[in-house]
Amino acid sequence: MPTETPLYHDPLQPATVRAQDLLQRMALEEKVRQMSQRDAAALLRDGAVDPAALHVAFGAMGIGTLQDPRRDPRTNAAAVNAIQRYLREETRLGIPALVVAECLHGHMSGGATVFPQAIGLASTWNPRLVGDMAAATAREARAVGVAQALAPDLDLARDPRWGRTEETYGEDPCLTGRLGSAYVKGMQGSGPEIDHAHLICTVKHYAAHGSPEAGMNLAPVAGSLRDLFTIYLPPFRDAITAGALSVMPAYSEYLDVPASQSYLLLTRILREAWGFTGYTFSDYGAIEMLHTFHRTASSPAEAGRLALAAGMDLEAPGDYGFGQHLLDMVRDGVIPEELIDRAVLRILTVKFTAGLFEHPFADDEAAKVINCPAHRELAREIAQESIVLLKNDGGLLPLSPAIRSLSVIGPNADVAQLGDYSPPAERAVSPLQGIKAAVSSETALHFAKGCELFGASTDGFVEAVEAARASDVAVVCIGERSQAHGGTGWGSAIGVAISGEGYDRTALTLAGVQEELVRAVVATGTPTIVVLINGRPISSEWIAEHVPTILEAWYPGEEGGHALADILFGAVNPSGKLPITVPRSAGHVPAFYNHKPSARGYYHRPGTPEVPGRDYVFSPPTPLFPFGHGLSYTTFVYSDLTITPERISPYGSVKVSVTVTNTGDRTGKEVVPLYINDVYSSVTTPVKALRRFEKVELAPGQQAVVTFPLEMDDLSLLNEEMQSVVEPGEFEVIVGELKGILTVE
Repeated sequence: MPTETPLYHDPLQPATVRAQDLLQRMALEEKVRQMSQRDAAALLRDGAVDPAALHVAFGAMGIGTLQDPRRDPRTNAAAVNAIQRYLREETRLGIPALVVAECLHGHMSGGATVFPQAIGLASTWNPRLVGDMAAATAREARAVGVAQALAPDLDLARDPRWGRTEETYGEDPCLTGRLGSAYVKGMQGSGPEIDHAHLICTVKHYAAHGSPEAGMNLAPVAGSLRDLFTIYLPPFRDAITAGALSVMPAYSEYLDVPASQSYLLLTRILREAWGFTGYTFSDYGAIEMLHTFHRTASSPAEAGRLALAAGMDLEAPGDYGFGQHLLDMVRDGVIPEELIDRAVLRILTVKFTAGLFEHPFADDEAAKVINCPAHRELAREIAQESIVLLKNDGGLLPLSPAIRSLSVIGPNADVAQLGDYSPPAERAVSPLQGIKAAVSSETALHFAKGCELFGASTDGFVEAVEAARASDVAVVCIGERSQAHGGTGWGSAIGVAISGEGYDRTALTLAGVQEELVRAVVATGTPTIVVLINGRPISSEWIAEHVPTILEAWYPGEEGGHALADILFGAVNPSGKLPITVPRSAGHVPAFYNHKPSARGYYHRPGTPEVPGRDYVFSPPTPLFPFGHGLSYTTFVYSDLTITPERISPYGSVKVSVTVTNTGDRTGKEVVPLYINDVYSSVTTPVKALRRFEKVELAPGQQAVVTFPLEMDDLSLLNEEMQSVVEPGEFEVIVGELKGILTVE
């Protein structure tokens, strides 16, 4: 008689049915193997997979997930195919691995397109572009066999001293939730199942990871349950609603419990309240940290037990707390096998949802999409919208491409800084290269490095000053260099990093003598443009006061040099807006815009170094540049703010409309934000909170009516009993400089 085909091999069956069928066929050892990860790079010998290493790593048991090789496309594809072929043909049940990869701003692997860093993506305030980038990244990664992205990062950067600020979408829950949801939809696609052109998303770092104590990575995050539910959780809830199928808990602790062992986070909220059906994926070494770092587990086995019981499903990168420890604990009756089954069923269901059993292999033909012209064009478009014009006194910008002479100065002028979680990219365009390509052949172009990113040497100042004096305009490119995980190895840096994961700072000033370099250039009298290329806000009151034109470029990706030139010479009108507040100093932190009414002083007598005052004796509490700030080469006027209806019951809905007019002489894009202020409330609420935004493009003289819906959830608060309510009273509706009143009866 013919052998019956196992149900889990039938692609017409639902993923949950296939997963359940496969689970009941598995031995305990096979189940536990699905709960761990191996690194594909460790299986390579001279650029190819070592067959003997496959037998040692997997035997007949298989593996849950596989870290991608992070090599060139051809090596990646060949390695993934060799490993998946072994898992399908040489293991008892033929279960393929989920190949995971870092995809924060492009697939972090050789040859892939490098888009602007996440903080730059946020500066676009353009969910469509973020979704397009995620879709392009998915195509490139899937072409070499990747099935799961370890992104997006939905941490809120509430303390810019934190080195990972650059990985975030800024400080605001609404902006982060909108952009994170766009990323999820672009990466995973719109269908209930993941086709072979898309990837599973892993939202991280759940939750409240971006406000570490003293700004130091992995430190505890202080806050209340109210903060958790009103500030930190909404972006994750939005991403789960958008369909994200994997969640990575944070390294840090909240309410004295590390996220990796938090039953509140991993079960009560994520699964019971939000209905999450995917699987949880530990951050690398996070379970080990329960024992060695947080000290909440007395042994590796105890760390594994705590994480599993809380709702952790898979440990990466190895088996510190899972693996043999789980096997022993089940056999000894310490934990029930049902907990193992629960985790493995979730992992298998995601594998079937991803179409992994039908499409486990890399596609040589599809690999042609990697760094294709369309993706490079997209990288340039995103970079153009990510650059923020902070200041343009006297209209120095835009410059003419036919300018007689121009100097390009600074330690970031002749290097393409890409940011953390980037692969090396020889094709990346530096500011100097972009400017050279944009100016007239008749333009005299002078370059001087001036100084290093850090260090005390001013030996290069003379050359920089001479270059500035010989030029009509000086462009000074300064800032930071980030950690570069994708360089010569995991954790390596291109040069010495002063930003990125594990590179936190006690100050937000420019490192080394960079500010002194700017002062020297300005002292020549040559009109000066400062371009900041960095991963966190840079605080320099002197530059903000004395330099006429300032651009924030963040880490603008491989096409950043061209995009910067597009802005400098007016081919593109800047439209970026800050997704994070730029404080005057680290001493002003926290400086986020959505603070409570009592948080920025009582006396309102700001001091200066010359005239002491109150609240801060020698400084005002206001930021250098506020959240949402960003100039244009044109002007926009807001008018006719209407709220319909102006009075509602607690169960109604509202439409808010405003007319936006381009009153300048250039086409431009404007971000139209809508904020809410609960004027009087039973518990304190922010002075204003972003609830909606839209980006519109208008030609000179053109106007558009932008309409936003407002729901009761947008007006709600958590009262003293931690109940979500809409209280009667007045709410300010703020759009641009316009304000209106909405009354809830």
